[in-house]
Amino acid sequence: MSQPAHTDPRPAAGQRPLKYGAAINEALAIAMRTDPTVFLAGEDVAVGGVFSIYRGLAEEFGTKRVVDTPVAEAGLAGLGVGAAATGLRPVIDIMFMDFIGIAMDQLVNQAAKMKYMFGGSLRMPLTIVTVAGAGTGSAAQHSQYLEAWFCHVPGLKVVMPSNAYDAKGLLLAAIRDDNPTLVIFNKRTLGVSTHVPEEDYELPLGKARVVRTGRDVTVVASARMVAESLAAADRLAAEGVEIEVVDLRTASPLDSETIIQSVRKTGRAVVAHEAVRFAGFGAEIAAQIQEEAFDRLKAPVGRVGAPFAPVPFAPELERLHVRNSDHVVEAVRAALAWRKS
Repeated sequence: MSQPAHTDPRPAAGQRPLKYGAAINEALAIAMRTDPTVFLAGEDVAVGGVFSIYRGLAEEFGTKRVVDTPVAEAGLAGLGVGAAATGLRPVIDIMFMDFIGIAMDQLVNQAAKMKYMFGGSLRMPLTIVTVAGAGTGSAAQHSQYLEAWFCHVPGLKVVMPSNAYDAKGLLLAAIRDDNPTLVIFNKRTLGVSTHVPEEDYELPLGKARVVRTGRDVTVVASARMVAESLAAADRLAAEGVEIEVVDLRTASPLDSETIIQSVRKTGRAVVAHEAVRFAGFGAEIAAQIQEEAFDRLKAPVGRVGAPFAPVPFAPELERLHVRNSDHVVEAVRAALAWRKS
């Protein structure tokens, strides 16, 4: 179904607030009710999953459609590829994004390439869902954002919802898409509520959204860093600085047009993501900005990303590692202060 007219994720009077995790659950329930070929498989999903976002699905749809699997991500991903190739629409849950490395061959060399290798005669409606992000004391092996790995692979789509409204609409679109799609949810956002309509709706994959308009600096953000960028915008507004915030929604396909249009208006750009800054996906966005809007840039493109280090377990060190609105503010001020010699 198409996107409803109301697209502002922030709940207003009379609107229905729903937590991010509950929006994921609702999207899956709608997809499974409307299409008998949709099923969910993963470790502990029948009992709700490690974050309880699948609670109640096994009771409604049974354990033949909400399938608990062994702790074997390679086999789980292979199950999804095979099921999708034979006409089903599997949703495969990789408990933490860090574990996806075990399934790289199935996703990168099989799912992403089979449609191409069969001359387009084969569909691959596989959805891989996972959670990512630091700041929860989960240490180095349960806290990474690794979206850049998958954006580099032709044939895969990469979705990064920043709020509950987008999580529902983008997940429904991903499940109904005929291509393999990785949907990355943020751990720290699972309990955050925004306005979510009850009806069935989809948001287009490959379309960014300007969530705040401004004239001075464009901040291109993904996932949790959208909220951090909006918080930075509120702080800087008190100083008379107007930030335009672009929510990527999907990293691949990338909506370069919306990004470039915004940067050509403001003349300055900052890219913000939670992943490690070095070789992060933000570098691709920065490159496209300088290629397409160099004549309008008043300062180098700034980047906000995590240090080149594993995510620490110690709370004091993790707080230093995780990016937040302070880092966005700092990058915006640097862009505004830059002057050509």
